[in-house]
Amino acid sequence: MIHSDGFRALDRQECLRLLGKVPVGRVVYTRQALPAVLPVNFTLDPDGAVVLRTSAGSDLVRAVDGVVVAFEADAFHAGRRSGWSVVVTGRAAVVTDPAEHERLLRTGPRSWMPLRDGVFVRIESEMVAGRELTAVGAGP
Repeated sequence: MIHSDGFRALDRQECLRLLGKVPVGRVVYTRQALPAVLPVNFTLDPDGAVVLRTSAGSDLVRAVDGVVVAFEADAFHAGRRSGWSVVVTGRAAVVTDPAEHERLLRTGPRSWMPLRDGVFVRIESEMVAGRELTAVGAGP
């Protein structure tokens, strides 16, 4: 359905499908009582959770483990004035189960940064919302 603002709301299935098409998104969390946004590469787990890999001692791990965060990813085409944005909201947790960690070593994201003590962080897809701007909805 296209709303009067030119955006089409996306259902959960479409949002997750689109997330699977891009390699980078942004984790939105609180750092020292202020909003923080960090771009990260990620993968989407089969259950819809967002999975990223970072250093065990990172500021990100200390800030998000056990906390509700948001994750946003998008793709836009400026020339066509079209694109989409998806936001996942859910609890983030460092993966501590050894079997799950081993599975993610095989199937999870590869950090773009060298890591000596890499850990995986899962963000559960408790709330998923997205919208798409099509060229039809674009203004002059």
